[in-house]
Amino acid sequence: MWWPMRALRELTEREVLALAIANEEEDARIYQVFAEKCRSDFPASAKIFDDMAEEERDHRASLFAAYRNRFGEHLPPIRREDVKGFLKRRSVWWTKNLSPDTMRREAAIMELQAGNFYDKAATQTLDTSVRELYLHLAEVERGHEKRAAELAEAHLTDSAQDEEAATKHRLFVLQYVQPGLAGLIDGSVSTLAPLFAAAFATHSNHQTFLVGLAASVGAGISMGLTEALSDDGIITGRGSPWMRGLVCGMMTMIGGLGHTIPYLVPDSWPNGFYIATAMAAVIVAIELLAISWIRTKYMESPFWQATLQVIVGGVLVLLSGILIGSS
Repeated sequence: MWWPMRALRELTEREVLALAIANEEEDARIYQVFAEKCRSDFPASAKIFDDMAEEERDHRASLFAAYRNRFGEHLPPIRREDVKGFLKRRSVWWTKNLSPDTMRREAAIMELQAGNFYDKAATQTLDTSVRELYLHLAEVERGHEKRAAELAEAHLTDSAQDEEAATKHRLFVLQYVQPGLAGLIDGSVSTLAPLFAAAFATHSNHQTFLVGLAASVGAGISMGLTEALSDDGIITGRGSPWMRGLVCGMMTMIGGLGHTIPYLVPDSWPNGFYIATAMAAVIVAIELLAISWIRTKYMESPFWQATLQVIVGGVLVLLSGILIGSS
């Protein structure tokens, strides 16, 4: 059923004040959710949002005191969604792994939107008392925005920022780099044997491509499910299991498809098999170097040590595929 909505200019002073009280109360709850999301890994940011939530509760108390003096105890059941064009908060708090920077930006947007809204509303009314109320609310919201900046300066010291940056890096490695690297290694290395075995057994680019495609997709699905089901991320802090599974599965398929795609070279080309095999070998070398670089950058493994380990493993798998396919 459709329910009518009213414009802000159509509300009484009592209703506008009640709406402002509801607005402050909801924003306080949003900031408290942000604080709880930051509590374990980003304590400095959690303190900022705790203080901002307390500020909103204080403002709500002041507004309610003003309301009580003029209109009594009972608040009309007016909500944001009942008013045309009133502030609509995005449900960002549902997002998993929401970063503190994103929360701080959202808080700044919330306060800026509220202040701008009340400024605009003040220009649309001819009622002096209503205009004064709007301007007062705009001033309150601008004070919130300034206060947010002051709180950030107070709590986000250099050491706190360094600590939060290190935590972000650690979480990024746990939640994305590790599952992605595991998938890339599995896709790049484990598919070598069936791909080159099929290549040297059939000398058919088309047949080899089908084997490589099947191996890559199958390995991607298997690795993705294994990663997703192995750890729910609650204790280890590795984030959403399905996101890790998606990253791992996609990287596995990419690793396998990289050296499979060259076998799209038509069999009708002169020396088409050898051209495709040479291209696949070059891509394998690039994949192994990429794995070594990722391990060096994010896992702090010495580059040449990581390269030697990956290349030795890759070459052994490659040779086993060639030998089996040629037998």
